[in-house]
Amino acid sequence: MDGLTPWPADLEARYKAEGYWSDRLLGGVLRGDPGRLALVAGGDRLTYAGLDARAARAAAGFARLGIGRGDRVVVQLPNTTGFIVTFLALVRIGAAPVLALPAHRESEIRYLCELSEARAYVCADRDGDFDYRAMARTLPVDHVIVEGDAEEFTPLASIDADPVDAPGPVPSDVGVFLLSGGTTGLPKLIPRTHRDYVYNLEASAEVCGFTRDTVYLVVLPAAHNFALACPGILGVFAAGGTVVLAPSGSPDEAFPLIERERATVCAVVPPIALLWLDAVNWSDEDLSSLELLQVGGAKFAAERAAEVPDVLGCQVQQVFGMAEGLLNYTRLDDLRDLVERTQGRPLSPADEIRIVDEDGKKVVPGEVGELLTRGPYTLRGYYRAPEHNARSFTPDGFYRTGDLVRRLPSGHLVVEGREKDQINRGGDKISAEELENHLLAHPAVHDAAVVGVPDPMMGERTCAFLIIRDAEKPPALADIKEFLRTRGVAAYKFPDRLETADAFPRTPVGKISKKALAARLG
Repeated sequence: MDGLTPWPADLEARYKAEGYWSDRLLGGVLRGDPGRLALVAGGDRLTYAGLDARAARAAAGFARLGIGRGDRVVVQLPNTTGFIVTFLALVRIGAAPVLALPAHRESEIRYLCELSEARAYVCADRDGDFDYRAMARTLPVDHVIVEGDAEEFTPLASIDADPVDAPGPVPSDVGVFLLSGGTTGLPKLIPRTHRDYVYNLEASAEVCGFTRDTVYLVVLPAAHNFALACPGILGVFAAGGTVVLAPSGSPDEAFPLIERERATVCAVVPPIALLWLDAVNWSDEDLSSLELLQVGGAKFAAERAAEVPDVLGCQVQQVFGMAEGLLNYTRLDDLRDLVERTQGRPLSPADEIRIVDEDGKKVVPGEVGELLTRGPYTLRGYYRAPEHNARSFTPDGFYRTGDLVRRLPSGHLVVEGREKDQINRGGDKISAEELENHLLAHPAVHDAAVVGVPDPMMGERTCAFLIIRDAEKPPALADIKEFLRTRGVAAYKFPDRLETADAFPRTPVGKISKKALAARLG
């Protein structure tokens, strides 16, 4: 596959020799006892044997369509059995799923199909009043496969055939494409190989204490790296536990599942954690089975982290990571102060960390600087993005995360902010540049600047500053949202707030001063 940046031969040899990379494949992640419950999703209750059989038949069904090793398939499914079976089926035949989020719309999906040269697109039929099939009709793919009412397309349920021996992947193949948060436009594709992603999920499962008794409730989108493999769904399967899929993190949907399935672990973003801390005051569900709440995707305030054990009755674990690779966890035996006030320490002994100033020089230990990293599960380059890679990686292969951190003597990291022009809205990463480009297409907009606004619930909300061509006819926020909707922009990227300006403040070099704009908001 072209467009990939390989690991240097010396590091490849080292990671293999030191046991970080094995010959295990993502398709072989189902390691529980055959008769043990593997997956609960809606009305489905599948044992490991049952899920393995479904995945094997789906793999043969995809192969019958002509999809195989090296092909890419954009997958946009909610938290359903179909997502799990599709993922396992594709990685078994060596096709790489490109994992889109349910909230993505035509702007993102078309881009992903074109960039990856996807052979197929797998989607749901509807999401509320949004019809994925209508969007699918415009996409440049050979096959459209729909979970639910497929209309003229191929039903996902029909992707089923008798298993046959066929060539599969090798450990160095790309197993899955994840999406970057996107700081300079649309998301970049993150190639994760079988060997690095297997290490990612297995090492995470070990650090987080996952066992065959783990019952993991999935409330985040299953396609999100956090929910999928940190340790996530795949880590649970590797440990032989049980995965329970929830439609969302709403207490009305999640709490009854915790009680009914006796869930022991759940991974959430801070807004969901805050909602749960409040919801226990009016909920009657029994949450006593919950042992661990993982919180990541955005920084979790120490004051609220301290409330989790007393209010929810479980341990809290802070998780700071990125789909590009590096993961940091507070450990289950860490002192309470470290759990509450840090974002964890690196997962792997082979994770290399540099914290540097704006000139690229290492800062004094304990001072704030930009986090750079490389290691056995951190990418060496985005897919087909040479110009971006030149900016995002040092000559010796360290990934420039854009996160500002300081490191404690214990090795734990405290996240202090970001250098990237990116808004973290409750764990959803929004590229200011991408949203600005959409806003500039509005006929009433002369110029646009998007900034993050601190918010106690979401971490940040999005404010769009606009210079309007006709000041007497400014568009309302509702008009802007409707315009973005017609352009196929995901709803979570819509601005939460709208401000107009006659001119934008500028830095000495002529760039828009977003710091000065944010200061106007108080």
